[in-house]
Order: sequence, then C-alpha cells, then structure tokens
Amino acid sequence: MGGGPSGEDLTAPKATIDYTHAGRIARLTLRAPKANILDAAMLAALDAAAREVSARDDLHALVITAEGPHFSFGASVEEHLPDRIGPTLAALHGLLRRVVDVPAPTIAAIRGQCLGGGLELALACDLLIAEEGARLGCPEIKLGVFPPAASVLLPARIGAARAAYLTLTGDSISGREAAAMGLVARVAPEGGLDASLDAWLTDAFLPRSATGLRFAAAAVRAEVHRALSGSLQEVERLYLNRLMREPDAAEGIRAFVEKREPRWSRGTTV
Repeated sequence: MGGGPSGEDLTAPKATIDYTHAGRIARLTLRAPKANILDAAMLAALDAAAREVSARDDLHALVITAEGPHFSFGASVEEHLPDRIGPTLAALHGLLRRVVDVPAPTIAAIRGQCLGGGLELALACDLLIAEEGARLGCPEIKLGVFPPAASVLLPARIGAARAAYLTLTGDSISGREAAAMGLVARVAPEGGLDASLDAWLTDAFLPRSATGLRFAAAAVRAEVHRALSGSLQEVERLYLNRLMREPDAAEGIRAFVEKREPRWSRGTTV
C-alpha cells in the first residue's frame, strides 16, 4: 500500500477536486490528515487541481477545505532548510498566484489549526469562513524565520498593525478573533462548518450570475494581485538572499526537526 512510518498510505491522493450543486461549486480538499502538511506532493496536487478549476468560467465558487480535524499545520519544515527552500517557496507562491487567478470567488473553509503556509493558502482566497474555535497564525518567527507570502498578504487584508502583530509574535488567534480583525468573513459554530458553508453558498452565491461573480472577484483582487506580483518578489529576495544566509534560520528549523530548543547566535540576552 505504500504506507509510511505512521501508517499513512503514500499512494493516496494528497488533494482532490469534486463538483457539487449541479457542478456549480468546485470543492478542493486537502487530504493528508491530521496535519495536511503542504509538502512538495501536496503543493503539486493542489496546483493541478487549481489549474483544472481555472479552465472553468461557469463556476459560482471554489471552496478550499481539508479532511480531518485541521485545515493545515503549514508547509513542510524540513523542506524549508537552506538547500531546499528555493523550490519550496517557488511551488507555494506559484500555487497562491494560481488560486488568485481562479475565475470564480474563492472561499477557504477552516476548522482546527490553520498555520503558516496553510494560512497563506487561505489568504490567497477571497473569503474565509472558520469555526469559532479554529486557530489561525504565523508561527514561523519561533523558528527564526518569517512567512513571506503572509507578510505581504496580511497587510492587504487587515492592515499593517494587525499584520505586524501576527507576523512578529507568532501568536495564533481564534476564528472569532480573526473575524473581529476582518480576516474571517463568516464564523461557524464548533462542528458546524459544513452546514454554515452550505447555507452561505446557497444564500449568497448560487442565486447569482456566474459571469457577474467572475468579474466581481477579479475586481476585488487588485490589492492581492499587487502584493503577489510586486511586493512578494522583494520579500522573496530578502528571505532567500539574506535571511537564509544567517545561521539562525537553519538553526531554528533544525531545532524544530530535532525536537529541541534552538541555540540562537545572537540577540537572545535581555
């Protein structure tokens, strides 16, 4: 069966796409529970599915969700080591740009943990719906690095001060707190994500013109497009050409993989 050390079936698809509501809603599901890590295989599967959806111009919405108790713990930490980070960032950021180009409104449906690269994937969507107890955050700073895509997408969505709080502290916030910040558009009760999402689709999207929704989505994405096409390239250079040459970047990631406290090179005295 191709099982891994934890019993995971390595031959199972990492992500699948299906169509509901008479084919008018595309549902892209991350299928590597419980963590739904955005490793190279997952990113490739998501990109292929997003490419399939992008060929459609008759959809009322694309929903990105996940199997299991959590949306995603984020990107593969091992794939962020200095010798692997270049292709990893290219794949993740390429996926985000593809999601932003989908010709229909895009909705991230979140339960449980939505962290790091998982949050960046959600931020590429037009709208977020989350259970009130979901946890959203950018913990990268705890590893001595930062989230490149989130650092440009968060200011576009919730303003510089709130973006700085999430990026610089690494704190996570609940679905309800994220709604108060303006990050989450709709809050679902615990265990009620699917029902709340279906009601939202039925009330706010399915009665509309697919053509109107397509052009409205393109119109409201101007800030996100600017962030991903311009600002992100500058941040990528900062990350790859400067941060990843610092010893702390590799140390934080290796410490996480080795399950130990990091030994920072400087700046740790009070």
